[in-house]
Amino acid sequence: MRSERDGDTAPTVASPTPLAFLLLCGVGLFAIFSSTMSKSPVLPLFARFLGATSTELGFVAAASTYTGIILSIPAGVLSDAWGRKRVLILAGIVFASAPFLYLLVHTPGQLAAVRVYHGAATAIFMPVALAYVADLAPIRRGERMGLYSSATLIGRSLAPLAGGLILARPDSYGVVYLVCGASGVTALALGIALPGRKARSEGRGVRSERNGDDTTATDEGPGQKSPWRVAGEGLRFALRNRTVLGASLMEAMQYLAYGAVETFLPVYAVKHGIPTSHIGAVLGAQIATIALTKPIMGRLSDTVGRVPVIVAGLTFSALATAAFALSPGIVQLAIAATLFGLAMSVVTASTSALAADATHAAHFGSSLGVLSTIMDIGHSSGPVLGGFLVASLGYRLMWGIMGGALLIASLGFAVALRRAGDPSPEASTRRTS
Repeated sequence: MRSERDGDTAPTVASPTPLAFLLLCGVGLFAIFSSTMSKSPVLPLFARFLGATSTELGFVAAASTYTGIILSIPAGVLSDAWGRKRVLILAGIVFASAPFLYLLVHTPGQLAAVRVYHGAATAIFMPVALAYVADLAPIRRGERMGLYSSATLIGRSLAPLAGGLILARPDSYGVVYLVCGASGVTALALGIALPGRKARSEGRGVRSERNGDDTTATDEGPGQKSPWRVAGEGLRFALRNRTVLGASLMEAMQYLAYGAVETFLPVYAVKHGIPTSHIGAVLGAQIATIALTKPIMGRLSDTVGRVPVIVAGLTFSALATAAFALSPGIVQLAIAATLFGLAMSVVTASTSALAADATHAAHFGSSLGVLSTIMDIGHSSGPVLGGFLVASLGYRLMWGIMGGALLIASLGFAVALRRAGDPSPEASTRRTS
């Protein structure tokens, strides 16, 4: 399949190995179950139990994403040069060890420190796992990434429900983190079981040869480039590419709102007399909506284009976020949370695929590392900004301001990329057919 972008050939790789893909989905499911259960809905409630103020709660919730800001780009670049599996195992070690440290926490400051360490797991894991999927999906990338994301979202949707049920018992914070630890150990074991992968990726002027877990990169022409040089070129390309940066900023805006929702919705619900077990069910329904619809939304973006899907999703997300201000009851909160999950599915099914579409095949890790870093900036800003807004203006105005920010972002993205075109292979096929 040829791409009309700059006369280049679209990336082509060998067919994905079913066992490798299934194991990767398993790693993602248990890893994300562990990390999500450690914070939703337990983290804000545990922080309150330790005496944290609203402002301190915002910083505690954002602490894990600060690590992502620092580590996501190096992790993606390292995976380009060193191999995906090795970096995924490194993330698995953190997933397996971090939950047990919560058992030693007695102050909000200690809780924040553990969150920083735990954040290293997702910071390393997320861009590298997505790069692995992108390696295996030269076409229908949105759908394939959506299927992988749905596997991880099964864990994300089950985590709040399980956490809420455990928290229905008194003094059960330790039990929650023991369950998180068991899930993290399972993720590490599955990561170690990932088989070596044989694939060939061809990008614009760069060929990546993968045999097992080793990575080398060579020029199409005479001479050879070291893996580190290829990785450096990929990072420079990603930082200068308007499409990669645009997709990254839109994911960051979506996660800005999500950071506020996952942090303050449990406290907001408790304030209105909703039991913690019901809160877990609401958050679980939200994530389940994302898991069920993300492959469909990914396929939709493969078909009609990434940019219009992202713009529509951000607009819908703005309305859903603002709806929390009008929804103090359990039924109303459940509806608003489900609509927010659907909107988030629409946006995030397209952003990673858009960044990969615009990138050399050998540099997926670098570009998706940039996306993850910018996303983490948005994610970490959500709880902090939400904490300040709640402390100064109250919950309802906070929800309204978050929704307004998403609406502005969608309009700005539509204007900025209206002439950029759609770099996906399917769009190239539509243009030439």
